[in-house]
Amino acid sequence: MKIICSTNIPYAEEAFRPLGDLTILAPKEITADRVRDADVLVIRSTLHANRALLEGSRVRFVGTATIGTDHLDLAYLNQAGITWCAAPGCNANSVSEYVTTALLCLGQRHGFTLSGKTIGIVGVGNVGRLVVQKAQALGLRVLQNDPPRHDAENNPVFLPLEQVLAEADILTLHMPLTKTGPYPTWHLADRRFFEQLKPGVVWLNAARGAAMDSDAFLTARATGKVACAVLDTWEGEPVFRTDVLAKADIATPHIAGHSFEGKVTGTVMMYRSVCRFLGIAPTWTPERLLPPPIVPEIKLDPTGLSEEAALWRIVRPVYDIEADDRRLRAGAAADPKTRGEHFEKLRKNYPIRREFRFTRVVLPQGHPRLEAKIRNLGFVI
Repeated sequence: MKIICSTNIPYAEEAFRPLGDLTILAPKEITADRVRDADVLVIRSTLHANRALLEGSRVRFVGTATIGTDHLDLAYLNQAGITWCAAPGCNANSVSEYVTTALLCLGQRHGFTLSGKTIGIVGVGNVGRLVVQKAQALGLRVLQNDPPRHDAENNPVFLPLEQVLAEADILTLHMPLTKTGPYPTWHLADRRFFEQLKPGVVWLNAARGAAMDSDAFLTARATGKVACAVLDTWEGEPVFRTDVLAKADIATPHIAGHSFEGKVTGTVMMYRSVCRFLGIAPTWTPERLLPPPIVPEIKLDPTGLSEEAALWRIVRPVYDIEADDRRLRAGAAADPKTRGEHFEKLRKNYPIRREFRFTRVVLPQGHPRLEAKIRNLGFVI
């Protein structure tokens, strides 16, 4: 059994080496020639698994250690009889912590309070569900829009998009990218979409870059429909537009889901899927390999601070989102090829980011409401 695995999949050696003859290659090195005699291919979103790569090969299983599948040619894989799988939900908590951090950062930077504001969440799947929980922990009123779930569940919690757009102070996207079907999401955020917003919205896109029409976004910024923007995904990435970057308060290189735990969970899900495909019992787990927390404990006296200022002092040492922003802007070169290479390098060499649950927060007694918020965001008290 020959297994080819892309780089940037943590613990690939430990997980897949016992299953067969393992070769770990950079995505650019995974060519049709290299996969011709492989049986199993495990990748991330930087590689397209399609006819050009796989036709004539021995590959019978393709797995992506990511939640998205738009880099898989599913029609070809199904027609060729190649088993495929993704890792839905593997980095959902990471994305929800990214949104939490971005909102607290903007609130402190621009002097507004999150509690009591209304957030519209478009797409309430694995990621959106956790964003709902974090938003409620921050004291936000939550409006949910998910047409496929509304059709399947007939749950009145899922509201029409028009209502969400009209009422939201904050709007965040968390749906897959689709061009067909009853609810296509490609350029969902188009000119008409932004025109329906009330003025001064805080806008976040950590879903897929092409879910947002970049020109429509720039118009919305110019007219004041969008007052603040957080962009993690970019139309045309890895190349990103510098005019769009200039209008983003926080700009990051598609790393919202790149927590260390999110990546490791993706590896575990792929390992178990390969084991299922091979008909063997999974035995490997990564727990004993995990590094110690980077920020094991934070002691804070919140006296004199607002609750959100206190939360920002807790969150910021654990995830410095502004450092991610600075790194992306540092490579905003005029040449598109250079920008794209910079974007890919940042993703490939992303520093280890641990999730909130690996940090213990110590407060003096007498702050029960703040303690509850900290705990509900995922920290240990």
